Amino acid sequence: MVGPELISPKSSRVSAARRLAKRNFRGKERLFLAEGPQAVREAAGHADTLVELFATLDAAERYADIVAEASDAGARVHLADEDVIADISTTVTPQGLVGVCRFLDTPFEDVLAARPKLVAVLANVRDPGNAGTVLRCADAAGADAVVLTNASVDLYNPKSVRASVGSLFHLPVAVGVPVERAVQGLKDAGVRILAADGAGEDDLDTELDRGTMGTPTAWIFGNEAWGLPEETRELADAVVRVPIHGKAESLNLATAAAVCLYASARAQRAPGGCRSVTPS
Repeated sequence: MVGPELISPKSSRVSAARRLAKRNFRGKERLFLAEGPQAVREAAGHADTLVELFATLDAAERYADIVAEASDAGARVHLADEDVIADISTTVTPQGLVGVCRFLDTPFEDVLAARPKLVAVLANVRDPGNAGTVLRCADAAGADAVVLTNASVDLYNPKSVRASVGSLFHLPVAVGVPVERAVQGLKDAGVRILAADGAGEDDLDTELDRGTMGTPTAWIFGNEAWGLPEETRELADAVVRVPIHGKAESLNLATAAAVCLYASARAQRAPGGCRSVTPS
């Protein structure tokens, strides 16, 4: 399965993988890097996604099951010394596995056609770590999709991929969608739009008490520093703040997103919610 010969540091395959650290090369080739055993395992299990795998001798032995799965999935497996992996990797301490993957974003029209019940919309989210973490939170909460607007960070930024901890491979993600189009499309699909903002007129507790959160819902989350602009808030059906019951000044983006998404997930699964099971 894996030959004994190490790939040359001067190989064109190594050079091509190294270039994927830059956004313009990722966009041109429609390829991105997935680093570490968790991400590579998820990529190998996602049909037609993993193209190549670079592995150190130690990692190939330690994660032999992942390497075998990658090979079975059709990926070209290259043994590489640690210097080569460090050259390709974008992390300070590489874990010995770096995969080259095909883009896997989903057309926004396909997201709408699936009649989603819970969606996270990232509007002007610029920090890749936050974007990846919100994606992970959406996955954990059982969201049906994530939408990144055209002013948000690159989904395939290595920091975003790492922060998603494999969730990038679990649920549909649409990218480059203008926020107005995202909102209108979701409204037309019967989805209620809630904008998460610290200056919201209603708080999350009030929404839950009203019993209005069991319907299909999309949450809009804004920029880490300045939140949502007024024109985006005006697009929403309601602007909702997460209540601060203690003395904390605020919540960071990913924490607030987790609270909001889980609140919707719980309401949707309660009796009468859009995901509740009606006895036959």
